[in-house]
Amino acid sequence: MEARDKVLEVMGSAGRPVSAGEVEKMSGLERKEVDKVFKALKKEEVIISPVRCKWEIK
Repeated sequence: MEARDKVLEVMGSAGRPVSAGEVEKMSGLERKEVDKVFKALKKEEVIISPVRCKWEIK
């Protein structure tokens, strides 16, 4: 499974806005990889931040 897919799966199953650190713990991915995926998802406007430092799927 690709890192992007794993991050989106974890975010979807959380059911609430999550931080990069929480995604790291839940997915088992390295923090650098999570940050890279978050950056790409933000640029593509796939995720939004309803609360400071927390993200959810748009």
